[in-house]
Amino acid sequence: MKKILLFISCLLSITNVLAETKLEDVKSFTLKNGMTILVLEDHSIPNANMYLFWKVGSRNEYPGITGLSHFFEHMMFNGAKKYGPKQFDRVMEANGGANNAYTTENTTVYTDWFPSDSMEIIFELEADRIQHLAIEQKMLDSERGVVTSERTTRLENSNFRMIWEEVKGSAFRAHPYSWSVIGHQSDIDNWSLQDLKDYHRTYYAPNNAFVVIAGDVTLKEVKKLAKKYFAPIPAQSPPRSVHTVEPEQKGERRVYVQKPSVTSANIMFAYHVPETQHADYYPLNMLANILGDGNSSRLTRSLVNEDQLATDVFTYLPESFDPNLFYVYAVAAKDVTSAKLEQGIIKQINEIANNGVTQKELDKVKNKAQVDFYRTLATINGKADTLGSYELYFGSYSEMFGATKKMAAVTIDDIQRVAKTYLRRANRTVGVLDSVADSKDGDL
Repeated sequence: MKKILLFISCLLSITNVLAETKLEDVKSFTLKNGMTILVLEDHSIPNANMYLFWKVGSRNEYPGITGLSHFFEHMMFNGAKKYGPKQFDRVMEANGGANNAYTTENTTVYTDWFPSDSMEIIFELEADRIQHLAIEQKMLDSERGVVTSERTTRLENSNFRMIWEEVKGSAFRAHPYSWSVIGHQSDIDNWSLQDLKDYHRTYYAPNNAFVVIAGDVTLKEVKKLAKKYFAPIPAQSPPRSVHTVEPEQKGERRVYVQKPSVTSANIMFAYHVPETQHADYYPLNMLANILGDGNSSRLTRSLVNEDQLATDVFTYLPESFDPNLFYVYAVAAKDVTSAKLEQGIIKQINEIANNGVTQKELDKVKNKAQVDFYRTLATINGKADTLGSYELYFGSYSEMFGATKKMAAVTIDDIQRVAKTYLRRANRTVGVLDSVADSKDGDL
């Protein structure tokens, strides 16, 4: 009873955070060059942040230039016209700020956090590297080596990333989601200086950006600085659209990866599912949590705690512009074969598809999803990130304000329906990573 009361108290207090931020509090304007900027005033602390969402990720690449989106995450910190190499970080830190960046299949995002009285220098720093980034052969060669090292340490030395790359490559035969964000090594080795210049001009154009500024700022001062620093940056021709549609998968696909250093089998299931804007996103997200989020989830309880078939298991459903994959990943316990672990996973998935879930299970993941959502919005950083994410992945930032209602509307029938619809054998790709080849007697 105490836990229930504590949970209700937590939920009510966190809910007040969203209640304090209303749709009408978010202001939007678009510069003549096509850059759209969202402003959310929040004067709770004397800080602010700027999120620059560039609509470019690995889905915008093609064979020959894979990995360029991620590469620019490095290049954008390597100097421009006014602020040279290493100056971006130094100047920002000298003004009390900090930054980060990340690249996904769909977007490249740069984040700046700063005292609100340093906002002008942030605008100047960003405008300098957007319009005048130094793209030089020496810098290309240097960063190419950094990315190669990163690929080795983060992808080839990671069991999860190694099997993930193989599974994606098999699950997608047409769509650019088939390659990893870091790209193919042969492409990394052969990017040309002209490739970089063309890519930067096309995708780092103001008409391909969505900017969110939240915190101790005013709409008036943001408009003033945006017109001074961002408006002079010329628009470019819109990037080519990604029109490739992945054909329907009509049968199970399997990939096997042998890695001598693996001490126990790793297995990954990947099922084709719709894009984030689809009506089934929230039921699928709830299904992923029921299966693999926390110690009480179906897979953890059965595979790790009870049958001791696995030491680790989780699910993953990425936000995505185009139809993507619903992942289930598990690491086998000592002396457990991949086949036995696979059957354990299938048993739990089929149980939901055939018999559904309990209302108690669904209510638990609903409550957690809503609390996590509200908790994210308790900070100006969380508000900015979430506003931008909803604008890009859900169709409009206004969708953020109705998200918890859509979460609450998911039913146990919805969970069973999406499990039956998408988590089918013919719709999945299975990857196995082990120290020995999966071969029959006599095979080499």
